[in-house]
Amino acid sequence: MMKQFTAVKKRETSLRHWLTFLIPSLMGLVLFVTPVSMNGEFTIPVALLAGGLKALLKEQLTTIITIIVCFTGLITIITKLFQPQAIMTRPFLNSLFDITPLWCLVRVAGMVFVLSSFFRVGPEAIWSGATGGMVLNDLMPTLFSVFIFAGLLLPLLMNFGLLELLGTLMTRIMRPVFNLPGRSAIDCIASWLGDGSVGILMTSKQYETSYYTQREAAVIGTTFSVVSITFSLVVIAQVGLEHMFTRFYLTVCFAGLVAAFIVPKLPPLCRKKDVFICGKTRSDDDEIIPPGTSAFAWGLKQALEKAAKITNPMKIIQDGGKNAIDMVFGVLPIVMGIGTIALIIAEYTPVFQYLGMPFLPLLEWLQIPEAQAASTTMMVGFTDMFVPSILAASIDNDMTRFVIAALSLTQLIYLSEVGALLLGSKIPVTLFELFIIFILRTLVTLPVIAAIAHLIF
Repeated sequence: MMKQFTAVKKRETSLRHWLTFLIPSLMGLVLFVTPVSMNGEFTIPVALLAGGLKALLKEQLTTIITIIVCFTGLITIITKLFQPQAIMTRPFLNSLFDITPLWCLVRVAGMVFVLSSFFRVGPEAIWSGATGGMVLNDLMPTLFSVFIFAGLLLPLLMNFGLLELLGTLMTRIMRPVFNLPGRSAIDCIASWLGDGSVGILMTSKQYETSYYTQREAAVIGTTFSVVSITFSLVVIAQVGLEHMFTRFYLTVCFAGLVAAFIVPKLPPLCRKKDVFICGKTRSDDDEIIPPGTSAFAWGLKQALEKAAKITNPMKIIQDGGKNAIDMVFGVLPIVMGIGTIALIIAEYTPVFQYLGMPFLPLLEWLQIPEAQAASTTMMVGFTDMFVPSILAASIDNDMTRFVIAALSLTQLIYLSEVGALLLGSKIPVTLFELFIIFILRTLVTLPVIAAIAHLIF
């Protein structure tokens, strides 16, 4: 009788592990990496949920964001000045508000810019529709909505074993080709189908939980948080070449793969340490599949072991809530501060025109028509990915517009969103390093795009 009871209990435990793995993981797959068509455009359900929230709140959303950015700025100032025990003794609140003086200054700048843009007071250079007004009214509502749902629902993808299974299956591709864990492919897919901010959020959380080393997190965040298909459609439409979308997007993908292969082998990314956030190194047998075991069987075993560790569902819900709070209160003020400053520099100073001048000989050597006009767009993409396409719309030559639009997507690092998100996360990259990576991606992908453009045109 005792043996029968033990056997039944073992089967029940095993079934619980299977259900714990399958149900949340399938939900995560559906929400984050399953493409759906909406109004003729492909996206993912999480992006649809975010869009629904954005449409529901409408005009109230900028007010909510303004309150959040101001609240964060004020609490950060109070924490730095008075160190209240209610914050200092709680690890989550402490990490959220007790930040370095530099980031405190950025948050205060974000608070000043959001108030100026919301009330349209102060210098127009701050709140105009090309600077702070664009960040507040166009970018921030989208980020807010994505952060809410991605933060809350991300544990479905990360905590129940799905990444263990898919990571094991993809390791044989990602490790030899890009020297990255197999699970990094999932970050890329989530960005590709949905939004680059989702990929950065996934990468940051996996770095914080010691699944990625410093080098891996920096490479994935700056290389595989790619631009979504939907935004690519917006860019090609802006330059009036939407009839060429298939050739355009294939060009972007190929150039991006070339950059993903080359740029991580160059400084500063190659100099990043292969240590986890806790200081430990990855063990040699970490990704080895035992002899006689298939990759699927080993990945499934890892996934079920991960699911077996889930004993408190409420902790998973709390983790999702903390993810959302961390991104909304921790990152939005930084995006507002850095994004506005970058756009002010791009809009009201000739800095990026001067920075683009060294590219003129390269553009002429690549035989790009209207090279002078094209050179002014080369560096402005560091501030915002959409600005080069806006400037390119006035260029007459189709090939030049094609090259500029494709390049703006493969440069990838832009301060109004991706760059600010990376800087606001715990991923170990600095502003100077992001600028160098941006230059390297430009130098690597421009000749590739130009060569394909010559074949097409």
